[in-house]
Amino acid sequence: MQFVSKVWKIIVAIKDLLVIAFLLLFFFMLFAVLTARPSPAQVYEGALLLDLDGVVVEEASEIDPFAALVSGEQPIREYQARDLIHAIDEAAGDDRIKAVVLDLTEFLGGGHVHLQDIGAALDRVRAADKPVFAYALAYADDHMVLASHASEVWVDSQGGAIITGPGGNRLYYGELLDNLNVNARVYRVGTYKSAVEPYLGNEMSPEARENYSQLYGSLWEEWQAHVKKARPQADIARVTSDPAAWVEAAEGDLAQAALSAGLVDKLGNRIAFGERVKEVVGEDTLDDMPGAFAHTALDPWLADNPVETDGDAIGVITIAGEIVDGDAGPGSAGGERISRLLDEALDSDLKALVVRVDSPGGSVLASERIREAILRHKAKDIPIAVSMSNVAASGGYWVATPADRIFAEPETITGSIGIFAVLPTFEGLAQEWGVSSDGVQTTPLSGQPDFIGGFNPEIETILQSGVERGYAEFLQLVAQSRNMTPARVDEIAQGRVWDGGTARQIGLVDQYGGIDEALAWAASEAGLEEDAWHVQYLADPPSEYNAFMRALFSGDDTQAHSGGDVFALMARRQTALFGQVEADIEGLMQAKGKQAYCLECPTQPRATARRDLSGSWLAKFLLAE
Repeated sequence: MQFVSKVWKIIVAIKDLLVIAFLLLFFFMLFAVLTARPSPAQVYEGALLLDLDGVVVEEASEIDPFAALVSGEQPIREYQARDLIHAIDEAAGDDRIKAVVLDLTEFLGGGHVHLQDIGAALDRVRAADKPVFAYALAYADDHMVLASHASEVWVDSQGGAIITGPGGNRLYYGELLDNLNVNARVYRVGTYKSAVEPYLGNEMSPEARENYSQLYGSLWEEWQAHVKKARPQADIARVTSDPAAWVEAAEGDLAQAALSAGLVDKLGNRIAFGERVKEVVGEDTLDDMPGAFAHTALDPWLADNPVETDGDAIGVITIAGEIVDGDAGPGSAGGERISRLLDEALDSDLKALVVRVDSPGGSVLASERIREAILRHKAKDIPIAVSMSNVAASGGYWVATPADRIFAEPETITGSIGIFAVLPTFEGLAQEWGVSSDGVQTTPLSGQPDFIGGFNPEIETILQSGVERGYAEFLQLVAQSRNMTPARVDEIAQGRVWDGGTARQIGLVDQYGGIDEALAWAASEAGLEEDAWHVQYLADPPSEYNAFMRALFSGDDTQAHSGGDVFALMARRQTALFGQVEADIEGLMQAKGKQAYCLECPTQPRATARRDLSGSWLAKFLLAE
C-alpha cells in the first residue's frame, strides 16, 4: 500500500507540474498576443466591403470585458466616422477597388452629421466612376441617409423600409415620485431648461414643446432635403404623410412598398445581391459559397492605408459623449483626461488646434477644466477652431467658448445654455415608514443637506444661488466669446436648444462646415501651405488589448447575419426606453454637482444597443463546463 501511495503522490505531482506548465504557457502566449502588433490582412482586388454591424460614432470607446461578461451581452461595434470617410476616400482613388458595398443589415445608426459626411465620401466614389451598392433586410431613417448615396439599393423581399422622422415621447415621473413620497429638489436657471422636467410633472411644459417642435421641425426638413438631393426618385412625402395607406396600397408587402416609393431599386436576398456585385468586382477565389464576391473588409483596408503624417501638425482634441468629472473615456469626455491630453500637447509645436465637439454637455466643473486647458493653448498665440459635430450643447457649448471661430452643420444641435442641479430627499417616505430625523445643530447648516429630514431654507437658498451664479458665468463666457452683451445672450439662452442653421443666424456659430473646413481655416490662419500639414489627434495610445478584446467578444464571422426585418428593427428601437429609464434614475439618484447638460438632445445608441454574447467563441468556451 505504501508503494501505491507513493506512486499516486508522484502522479499527482506530475499532474500539478503539468497544470502549472500549461498555465505558464497560456499566460506567455496571452502576453505575446496582447503586446504584438497585428500584421495587416491582405488586401484583395474587388470591392471594399463595409459591413456596418454597429453604430457610427465620433470616438470609439474601449471594451470593459468584465462588464460584458457579467451582463452576458456583447458590446456593439463602434465605427469612427473619420475612419469610414478615410477608407472610402482611399477606395475612390485606388485601382484595386472596383466598387464600395454597404451591408446595412445590422446597422444601428449614427448622428446625421456623421452620416451626411460619409454620404459625401460615397458621392466621391461615384464621381470616380465606381458604383456603390447597398443591401439591408430593413431600412430606417439612418439607413436611408447612407443608402440614398448608393448607385443601387437592394432590400430583401422579406424586408422593407420605414421612415419615422425625428421626435417621439419621453418618460415623466412626477406622479410616480409623489406616490413614492420622494421629493425631487430642482435648482435651475432657464425657462427652456427642460432636463429636470421629467422629475417635476407628467408632461412636457409649453415652453419645452415650443422649443423642440421648432428644433425637430428643422432637423426633419434637413433630413428630407438631404435624402431627396441624393436620391431624387425617393417619394418621401408619400411614405411619411400617410404611411398606412402607402403600405396598404402594396397589400402589406413592405418590400414592394419601398420599391414603389423609390426608396430601393431592387428586391432580392443576400445571394442575389452578391451575384449582382460579383458581376462588377469578380469572384471570391477564397470562398465558393453562393453570393460570394471578391472584397476587402474595412480593418485590413485601413491597415493598408494609414493616414499621412507629413508636414507641420494641427492638433485635434475630441470631446465626445457626456462631459464627466475624472479620467473617463474615450467615448465619454472625462474632464481630467481631456485637460491632461491638452496639457501634454503644449510642447508638441502644434501650429493650430481644432476642438471637435460631439457632446450634450454634463458636469460644469469638468467643462471648465477643459475650457481652461484650451485657453493654455490659446495663450501660445495659435489659432483655435471649434468643429461641432452632431451635438454641441450646454457643456458642449461651454468648452467651445475659447474658439476664434466656430463651425457647425445645419443639422448640428447646439445652444442649451443653462445650468441645473437635482437632488432627491426622502422626508415624506421616511415619515410614512416611521423614520424621523432629529439632533443638535450649532449653525443653520449643521447636518445639511439632510436627505432624510429634508433641506432647511438656508441650504435651499445656497444651492439655488450657486446655480444662478453658474448661469451668470455661462452667460459671461458666451458674451465674451461671441462679442455680445450678457443681456443679449440671456435672450437666446435660458436653456433653449437650437439647430445649427438658426444658431448661425443668432450668432452662436460663425460658419457652416465640418471638421475639414475647420482644419482648412486653422491651417490658413497659421500660414500653412496646402498639403504642408497633417492632423495630429490628441489621444492616449490605443490600449494594446482593446483590439484583442473586440475579437474575443465578437461572433464568428462565418455566422449568418442576424439583422431582423422591419418589425424587429422597430422593436429594437423601443428597447432604448429601458436605457432612458436607467439614465433618468441615475440622473436623479447620483450627486453629480452642477450640470450644463441637454437631456433632450439625441444621443448615439452606444449604451442601449447590445447583442447576445452566446455566439462568441469566448462565451462558448466559458459556458462549455
